[in-house]
Amino acid sequence: MTECTTNHIEFTRCNGRKIQANFKGGEITSDAGVLLLKQADKMIGLTKRISINDSRCKGNIDHKAGDMLRQRIYGLALGYEDLNDHSSLRKDTVIQTAIGSSKDLASSSTLCRFENSADRQLCWEINKAFVEIFHIDR
Repeated sequence: MTECTTNHIEFTRCNGRKIQANFKGGEITSDAGVLLLKQADKMIGLTKRISINDSRCKGNIDHKAGDMLRQRIYGLALGYEDLNDHSSLRKDTVIQTAIGSSKDLASSSTLCRFENSADRQLCWEINKAFVEIFHIDR
């Protein structure tokens, strides 16, 4: 009988980071599915279609609006509907990789301010993106 064993599984690099699954412990995440979400987002262009008017003072910005949008959408898709979940998610290396960042992501309070700044125009952009994606796939 053939015995197939491997110490690790290699994945395609993402944002220059080597991604591998192994059984040694180290940095552990239960949210590796976010990498599939990123690929799906890239294929359909959901977050890219949503244009956000960022009126914040450029010198005081730590997190881009698009990154915060992706962080929030990916978090929701992973089942983290509460903003307080992002207090720990922001430090997760796999989620950082999916967002395209090498540093801590936006905190729950920053995401709260981001959500509260949403206006009718942003809601319109989000709905428009869904309609465009729906029509492309038909």
